[in-house]
Amino acid sequence: MTGAQVTRDAGSGRAVAQPLLSVRDLNVRMPTPAGALHVVRGVTFDVRPGEVLGLVGESGSGKSVTLRALLRLYRPPVALSGEVLYEGQNLLTLGEGRLRSVRGAGISMIFQEPMSALNPVLTVGEQILENLREHRGLRGRAAHDRAAELLDLTGIPSPRARLGDYPHQFSGGMRQRAMIAIALASDPRLLLADEPTTALDVTIQDQILRLLLRLREELDMSVILVTHDLGVIAQTCDRVAVMYGGRLVETATVHDLFRHPLHAYSLGLLRSLPGAGQHRQPLQPIPGGPPNLLALPPGCPFAPRCGYVTDACLGSEPPLLQVAPGRDSACVHYDRLPALAGEVAG
Repeated sequence: MTGAQVTRDAGSGRAVAQPLLSVRDLNVRMPTPAGALHVVRGVTFDVRPGEVLGLVGESGSGKSVTLRALLRLYRPPVALSGEVLYEGQNLLTLGEGRLRSVRGAGISMIFQEPMSALNPVLTVGEQILENLREHRGLRGRAAHDRAAELLDLTGIPSPRARLGDYPHQFSGGMRQRAMIAIALASDPRLLLADEPTTALDVTIQDQILRLLLRLREELDMSVILVTHDLGVIAQTCDRVAVMYGGRLVETATVHDLFRHPLHAYSLGLLRSLPGAGQHRQPLQPIPGGPPNLLALPPGCPFAPRCGYVTDACLGSEPPLLQVAPGRDSACVHYDRLPALAGEVAG
């Protein structure tokens, strides 16, 4: 990738791009009347130049909180700890002024619901221009021309005319495209996309995902995509990190995860997909619900819902360990799961 630093793999001698973003032992604690809620627990992952990394899991697993924590969008009394390393800087300890030079510039974010994320009393054009002025230093005609180019790039027809429209004058899909245009105004190296296709119909969802992939290629940009939909992961991502109970339980390439999941929760997600399996077996929903983070069960948090639980799962919480090249799992029975995964491979 252009501008990416590389090192040599000690075993193969092949060039390996240095991570654009390195997250190490990220923790997020939120106060509640019942006590501190440990929403994100020891999350560690890398994002490589030009790749799309998917964060997947059920609602409440900590995906969106993780994404917002990367840019330090939470303020006390929410407590953040760990490291979020971008270009050698820990964003969790960076001064506010220097953080502003990264937030919205080097790293931009698309929020889950564009109607609430967009300012209803400012035109779409003004909201793009604000980013262009702040992070690109553009003014006057140059800024307006670039704003129209961004709307055109994201597929909005008559872009120059639509700069004067307000968010309520855009459809849901067009508001999402406008959010993407605003995020791209600073030419970011990393785009954080929090459920960017939520509440959109299937056709518009497909258009938005294809747009993100095209922009990734054209702009040489990395993406972290948060979703609960494994179908979206399969369509758009290079690698995937599976979250459960506030922590990562598996990381793999998308191909490896879908062929051979190495955590019982990942296997459960795949078996619950419509049409999964060569023989079109009936759906197998995961029983129960996500764990209460204020009262986690002993051992593996997924144990109460797992069909393969044994006494080995109930002692202490299994750590996330490398169990194969490029694969991490926090399941003590990871070596039993490939045979089961054949039932969901398609």
